[in-house]
Amino acid sequence: MRRKTKQVNVGKIKIGSNHPISVQSMTNTLTTNVEATVEQIKRLENAGADLVRVSCPDRDSTIALKKIISSVNVPIIADIHFHYKRAIEAADVGASCLRINPGNIGSQERVAEVVKAAKHNNCSIRVGVNAGSLEKKLLEKYKTPTPDALLESALHNIYSLEKLNFYNTKVSVKASNIDLAVASYRLLAKKTDYPLHLGITEAGGEFSGTVKSSIGLGILLAEGIVDTIRVSLSDDPVKEIKVGLEILKSLNIRKTGITIISCPSCARQQFDVIKTVKQIENKFSWVKDPISISILGCVVNGPGEAMHTDIGVTGGGNNNHQIYINGEKNFVSKNKDLVEEISILIEKKLTKNG
Repeated sequence: MRRKTKQVNVGKIKIGSNHPISVQSMTNTLTTNVEATVEQIKRLENAGADLVRVSCPDRDSTIALKKIISSVNVPIIADIHFHYKRAIEAADVGASCLRINPGNIGSQERVAEVVKAAKHNNCSIRVGVNAGSLEKKLLEKYKTPTPDALLESALHNIYSLEKLNFYNTKVSVKASNIDLAVASYRLLAKKTDYPLHLGITEAGGEFSGTVKSSIGLGILLAEGIVDTIRVSLSDDPVKEIKVGLEILKSLNIRKTGITIISCPSCARQQFDVIKTVKQIENKFSWVKDPISISILGCVVNGPGEAMHTDIGVTGGGNNNHQIYINGEKNFVSKNKDLVEEISILIEKKLTKNG
C-alpha cells in the first residue's frame, strides 16, 4: 500500500501518491556548456527520464539555464546550494523546481526571497537534506548523522517554508549508508504527508551503485514510501535512468520497455542464451512500450516461463526452438539466428501496438 501524500507539480509532471512514481537524473556536464548539457538532457529524456536536475553553482550557470530550458521538453530542476540568488534566478528563467536545503541558503529573510520567486513562477521546491551536509548545530547535537538528525533537519526546513505559506514541496533525506537512509525515510514518512524524493546518494560506480540503490530503494518501494526516485551513479547519467526504471519494473510498479526473463545458461542450453539476451537488450533499448520476453535455453523451465510472456523462446535440440506468442505455442523456429527471429517478433508486436 503506497503512502498517501499531497500533490506537488514539477512542470507538467505531478508528484504524489495519486500519480506514477517518477524517475529522474542529474546532468554531469558544465551547465555553462549549453550544447553539451542540452544533448545530455535529450539523451536522458529518450531513456525515459521524467525529470532532470541541473546544477547552478554560479550566475553564468543560471544564465545558461534559460537557454537549456527553452531547448528541451522535460521539466528541469535547478540544483542550488548556498547562493540564494541562484535559486531566484533559476526560478525566474523557468526552472520547474528548486532543489535547496534551506538550512544552507542562509537567513529566513533569504529563504523568504526564494519562496517569493518560487510562488511567482509556479515553481516547486525540494527540501534536500543530506547526511553529508547536515547543519553544524545538528552535528554538534547528535555528534554524527543519525536518522533523528536527518529528520530534525527536514522538519525544521519544511517548517521554514510553511511559515511563508509555501506548500508546493517535496522532501528527501538522503545518505550513502543504506541503513541510515532507510531509517531516516521511515521516520520522515510518519511525520509528514509531503511527497518524498528517494535516493541512496553517492552510491558509487555502475556495479556497486546499482546494487546499493536496488537494495535501499527496493526496501522503501516495497513499503510504499516513495513518490519520485533518483539512482546515483558515478557514471553516464543515462544509466541512472535505466537502473531506476528497471527497479520499478522489477517490482511491477511501472511497466515500460523490454522486460526479459532469461536463464543464466548451463550445459543443457541449445543456443547461446547470454549472447542472445545481450544483443536483444542493446538492440531494443529504445523501446518504450511494455513487452515481456522469455529466453530460455532448454525445456526444463522454458515452457513454464513462456506461458507468462508476450514472446517466448525455448531451446530445442537440432535447432528446433519452440516459439510462444502470448503464452501459446506458435511455431518451431529453425532459424540459426535467434536474435533475428526474436527481433522480427518484437517489431511485429510494436507495429500491432502502434
